[in-house]
Amino acid sequence: MAQPIENHGIVGNLRTAALIGLDGTLNFLCWPRFDSPSIFASLLDDERGGSFELTPVLDGARHRQLYLPDTNVLLTRFLSSGGVAEISDFMTIGDSDAGSRLVRRVKAVRGSIHFRMRCMPCFDYARLDHKIYEEAGTIIFKGGHLGLRLRASVPVDVSKGAALAEFDLAAGESASFILEDASYGDDSISAHPGYVSAAFKETSDYWRRWVRRSTYRGRWREIVNRSALVLKLLTSSEHGSIIAALTFGLPEEIGGIRNWDYRYTWLRDAAFTVYAFLRLGHVEEANAFVRWLGERESRCGADGTLHLMYTIDGRGELTEAELPHLRGYRGSAPVRIGNAAQEQLQLDIYGELMDALYLSDKYGEQVSWQTWLGITRSMEWLAHNWKRADEGIWEVRGGRREFLYSRLMCWVAFDRAIRLARKRSLPAPLVDWLETRVSPTDQRWLSTLKAIGDRLVDDSLVYRYSGDAGVDGLRGGEGTFNMCTFWYVECLARAGDVKQARFLFEKMLGYANHVGLFSEELGPAGEHLGNFPQAFHLSLISAAYYMDRALSGQDGRS
Repeated sequence: MAQPIENHGIVGNLRTAALIGLDGTLNFLCWPRFDSPSIFASLLDDERGGSFELTPVLDGARHRQLYLPDTNVLLTRFLSSGGVAEISDFMTIGDSDAGSRLVRRVKAVRGSIHFRMRCMPCFDYARLDHKIYEEAGTIIFKGGHLGLRLRASVPVDVSKGAALAEFDLAAGESASFILEDASYGDDSISAHPGYVSAAFKETSDYWRRWVRRSTYRGRWREIVNRSALVLKLLTSSEHGSIIAALTFGLPEEIGGIRNWDYRYTWLRDAAFTVYAFLRLGHVEEANAFVRWLGERESRCGADGTLHLMYTIDGRGELTEAELPHLRGYRGSAPVRIGNAAQEQLQLDIYGELMDALYLSDKYGEQVSWQTWLGITRSMEWLAHNWKRADEGIWEVRGGRREFLYSRLMCWVAFDRAIRLARKRSLPAPLVDWLETRVSPTDQRWLSTLKAIGDRLVDDSLVYRYSGDAGVDGLRGGEGTFNMCTFWYVECLARAGDVKQARFLFEKMLGYANHVGLFSEELGPAGEHLGNFPQAFHLSLISAAYYMDRALSGQDGRS
């Protein structure tokens, strides 16, 4: 059986990322991009999905996992009376040839230890058979048009489609395994004897430099920095887009059918992430996304409409399909790729879009003229359509309804567009926009907050909607929604109840996994459910940022 969702850490290179379990097994990796087909997916099917196993043979070993401080270099330790072993996992950043490489280095810390390695990729979501052969002292895996090379510092055998190795290390000795594209041959930089050590240092230094750019000096800095590092890992360095989560097909309920693919860029989630980056002083990431967003605006439909999600390179075709040959996480089927919600009407995205553009214009790069032309087309369309029923933020599949959140975010869209036009003296039909915008009422909001507390809060955890309401058109249920919990905490703090907000926030932090990661949802026993890790770490950052200011008397309250 695959490791539980929460028993994983993540490593990545801003193109793709991998999940590595407490047992040292790499259980999930799409290659070469986040939204490419998987090559390892044993988290979804430990027999057919493919995995990269690396483990010491130690009876009764205790497993520990942690990050090298302020980095995305993952250390997995095995501790027993017979010896201590450690695996260092990372994906390289900054290689001179701009290659994508996964590096796994194992070390005997204490005692003489026997190790086993098994690398068995399963190409194209485990739908393609592959060839395997030796080439110049390395192992080549070939599946369809994709080829991978495994370079090892110890002898490797080939058997039944897998690369296998068994070896012994004395205390202080290490062995390494490098997975890269097969096009890199004998002249690959990874073939250099000192490559692993140099790449380890370069990658560690990159992440530490990035963390040092943060301007956040408040409370809960360690978990805030870790959340920022997660968000950075979900960012495409090539395009500037930000995916919602690393994985596809992980269930919101064990045995349930809510098993979606979140490896794409939702305008909503990415806009919230821009807010989080800006709060921490990571302006470069916010600017990169807004440039990507500007491209989407400049190429929006003639009527100004946008898709609610895109592939990382900005394409809008996300045909949903099922993978019946995969059992699913703990038997939760179907496993889905693509996402049919892409065709839905979700009016709130225009509010998040405009909020991100407004904030970026204020703190980062100014909105370009071409982007503004796209914005005016979108606002014109929204002015005639904001009253329509839609599928809403939760992407219900039970038919369109009139959602309060969609109305609220349409208000935000016009408010930010008006502010931006006035601030930059940009041409806009301000009279029409001002007539469309309505005023909020504080008392109604406070009563709404109370209703949320009465109906949706379970101890410190928050459901996104009542499961018995049948609102989403799907059978079965789901767990509490982590982003809703952090949002609720921030709302309490903004409403003046900072003491209660802090209490619930601290409790919620206790549900993070061993390395500070959160999935989409939490189950009844606190188990992680849904895709992992989620960009919902953005809501943790936002809540921590506001509460820290409130506790320090910097929120404008007396």
